[in-house]
Amino acid sequence: MKKPAVNDYVRLVCDLPELALARGELGVVRSKWCAPDIAYEVEFHALGLSEPTRALLMGDQIEPDDASQFDESLVLMQVE
Repeated sequence: MKKPAVNDYVRLVCDLPELALARGELGVVRSKWCAPDIAYEVEFHALGLSEPTRALLMGDQIEPDDASQFDESLVLMQVE
């Protein structure tokens, strides 16, 4: 499986209730951390939240997504 890179879309594969994020949410990798293990800082624009949520996640918590169903206008509406 392809490893995510910065600016790639990824999908959450587990719930993160402490961050109000649910399995299946789509996010964008904003940075990659390499020590001691590879981790990814991912930005999510969850519906119902006025601000994006960033989470530092391990590779087994996300999977690459082509974001063909991603509607950029939803993000823009939430940010304004």
